[in-house]
Amino acid sequence: MALLGIGLLTGVTTVLFGFGGGFVAVPVVVWANAALGADAIRVATATSALVMLVSAGFATAVTPRRVLSALRGSGVLLVLLAAGAAGGALATRLAPAGQARWGFVAYVALTIADLLLRPGFLRPRGQAEAAGGTPRPLPAVLGVPIGAVAAFLGVGGSVMTVPALRRAGHPMRVATALANPLTLAIALPATALALYGGSGIAAAGTHPRLVGLVDLRAAAALLLGALPVIAVLRRRPPRIPDRAYAWAYLGLLGVVEAAMLLAG
Repeated sequence: MALLGIGLLTGVTTVLFGFGGGFVAVPVVVWANAALGADAIRVATATSALVMLVSAGFATAVTPRRVLSALRGSGVLLVLLAAGAAGGALATRLAPAGQARWGFVAYVALTIADLLLRPGFLRPRGQAEAAGGTPRPLPAVLGVPIGAVAAFLGVGGSVMTVPALRRAGHPMRVATALANPLTLAIALPATALALYGGSGIAAAGTHPRLVGLVDLRAAAALLLGALPVIAVLRRRPPRIPDRAYAWAYLGLLGVVEAAMLLAG
């Protein structure tokens, strides 16, 4: 029931903030698999990848085509995101178990500091849409590092792509919507590698819920809560002022940071 409730929250964050499940799912799956000890973070990042794949894919499918058209010509970026994600997912299996958890905590803390201190997110210098111009595309060269970090930490990439899209000239409602197809490119190879095998986890062969590194029961509960919420909110999105939207995004990062610290 706890996972189902978090799934409802995951659906909200997928639509409103572009978090396809990663930042919300990782702390709760770590908690649900606490019996695995240090390996719980590996299972959490792998399970998060599957949740993100399904939820971000569904959210992308129900996003208006006119919004998605902003990514036209981003094929190279999507390919590089997938390539980086494959490398990050492999690194998760090889790195010491505790490294990903503390990397997650450190990365979220640095992101919060960046959004607070650097202009362009909370204090946009002027968005392209408001000025009648065209938002800038994300540089394709960012694909590999974003994909690698996102897959290694299980965060989906939205924490990097949403601020980058906002600074490129998109309002929050568009930046968060575009984060879902970008997350999809990251989650696909990460999920494939996560399902392939659970080498390195002693309990993987005897844990009835694990397929590879993925906790299927946790993933199913999260998705059962998330998908109906995504469908409803995509049809009737709430009207949130852009500045309040940005602060809400930052506040959610703070909540997730606290949850991850408490999960250990």
